[in-house]
Amino acid sequence: MSKDAATTDVLVVGGGMAGLAGALALKENGAQVTLVEVAPAFGEVGAGLQMAPNASRVLKRWGLLEKALEIGVQPKHLVFRDAVTGEELTRQTLGGEFEERYGAPYVVIHRSDLHRILLEACQEAGVKLVNDVLVQKVETEGDKARAYTASGAVYEADAVLAADGLKSALRGGVANDGPVSSAYVAYRGTVPITPETPAADLEDVIVYLGPNCHLVQYPLRKGELLNTVAVFKSASFERGEEQYGGVDELEAAYADCVPAVQEALKNLATGIRWPMYDRDPIENWVAGRMALIGDAAHPMLQYLAQGACQALEDAAVLQDATQGLVFTEEGVNPSAWEAAFSAFNGARAARTARVQRTARIWGESWHVDGVARLLRNMLFKSRGDNNFQYNDWLYGRNEPGVPAEVPAGASARGNLVEA
Repeated sequence: MSKDAATTDVLVVGGGMAGLAGALALKENGAQVTLVEVAPAFGEVGAGLQMAPNASRVLKRWGLLEKALEIGVQPKHLVFRDAVTGEELTRQTLGGEFEERYGAPYVVIHRSDLHRILLEACQEAGVKLVNDVLVQKVETEGDKARAYTASGAVYEADAVLAADGLKSALRGGVANDGPVSSAYVAYRGTVPITPETPAADLEDVIVYLGPNCHLVQYPLRKGELLNTVAVFKSASFERGEEQYGGVDELEAAYADCVPAVQEALKNLATGIRWPMYDRDPIENWVAGRMALIGDAAHPMLQYLAQGACQALEDAAVLQDATQGLVFTEEGVNPSAWEAAFSAFNGARAARTARVQRTARIWGESWHVDGVARLLRNMLFKSRGDNNFQYNDWLYGRNEPGVPAEVPAGASARGNLVEA
C-alpha cells in the first residue's frame, strides 16, 4: 500500500445524490465512511426535481423528510395537457388517498436543496468528505479494495461504492458499454413567481405533451420560484453537438404549441442545455469489493422523474442488505461484503432495469404525432383521477427491490436518526 494511502471501512466515489445517500446509509449502519469528490467544492447544478413517494419514504426513514418539506412544495395534482391544443388529458391527485396508499408525500424540490440536505446529514453523521480527488480505477486485492487516484494517492477500504454518475469511469470494471444518446436535449430555468404568473398552475406539476417535444412546469421553494423544463428532439444533438449557439432550434421545436407553452420558453436559461443520455440496463453491478450505485449503475431518461428517486432507493436497500450481515451486534464483519453486495445487486437490478426501459417507452409516448398522438390522448383521457394500477409498481411499498419500511424517525437498525 502506498505511503499516501488512507484507510476506511467504506470509500464512496462521487458526491452527487447517490454518493451522499449511500454514504449516509452506511454511516447510519455504523461504518467508517470516506467520500471523495472530484470537484473542488460540493454542490449540485440544475433546477427542480420531483420526489415521488418511493423517494420521500427514504428521506422519512432517515429523519430528513421534514427538512425537504420545509423548503419544497407538495403539489396537488400531476396534470398532462396536449401542447398543441392545450386540452387537459388526465390528472393524478397527489394528496389524500394517494399519499396514504404510498406512505409519504409527493414533493417537488430544488435539486441543490435536496443535495444540501443530504450533504449536511452526512456532515452531522461524521462522514469524512474530501474534494479534489479523481479516482481512476478500483481493484480488489484479497479482502481489500484499493482506489487509485490521479494524484498518486491510494485509498484502501473494505468496500467501495462507485457513485461517479452517467459517465462513470469505474463502471468499466463491470461493463464494456457507454452512454446512449436519446436525440433529445433539455433547457431548464427557474424564475421568481410574480403576480402575472398564472395562478391556476402554481399548485400542480403541469406537463405539456407535443410532437417531438414536451414542457414541464411546477413551483419550487414554497412557491417562490417557478421551475420550467423544455425537452425537444434536436437535430444538432443528433449530429453530435452537445451545445448549440442560439435559440432558433428551441423556438422551432415549439412553434405549433399553444401560447402558454411558447410564453413559458421565456423562463429558460438558454446559455446551456442538457443533452439527454441513458445506458442500457446491466445485470451485474459488482466487481469484487466494488459496487455501482445510482447513475453509475442505472442512468435513466427523466420521463418517470426517477433518477434521484432510484438513487435513494439504492442507498436504502444497501443499508438493509448490510445491516446484520456486515454490521452486526458483535461489530463489523468485513468478510460479508461480497454477500451483501450480491444481495443488494440481486434486489435492485431488475427493478431499476424496468424503470430504465419504461422511461424510454414513456418518453416515446409523450412525443408522438399524427394518429399515434390521437390514440395517446384517447388513452390518457380514459383513465380515472386515481387509477393506481399505473402507479403501484413504481411507488408501492411492497414491490420487489423496494426498501423495507421502518418507523418514522428510526433508521434501519432501529435507532433514532439525527434529523
